[in-house]
Order: sequence, then C-alpha cells, then structure tokens
Amino acid sequence: MTAPQMSPSDTRTDSTPRARTGPNEEDRAPMSFTVRVFIYLVGVHFIAAFLFFLFYVAGG
Repeated sequence: MTAPQMSPSDTRTDSTPRARTGPNEEDRAPMSFTVRVFIYLVGVHFIAAFLFFLFYVAGG
C-alpha cells in the first residue's frame, strides 16, 4: 500500500481567515466574571443612592 500523492493544488494556499458569523466562545467573558461585574455595578449604585439619600435627609 502506498500513500496517495498530493499535488500542490490539493493543499490550501490561502491564509485568509474565515468570515465571522457571530461571537465565538473565546470572545465572551466567563459567566462568573459577568455575574461579578453585575453585582459590583448594582452594589455601587446602591451605595451611591444611599449616600444621596443621606445628603438629602441631612440637608432638609
């Protein structure tokens, strides 16, 4: 048995990347990171609202 011979036309010569149809798994942040950022954003807004409320009550 002999290995089939490959001609130069059988190999892929273009090195252009494929057109992307959508986000890959590599492009997305891990779920734990996304949840953590969401919690931090909610927490910061809650603290800011609490400080605003304190200044509102103290001023009037």
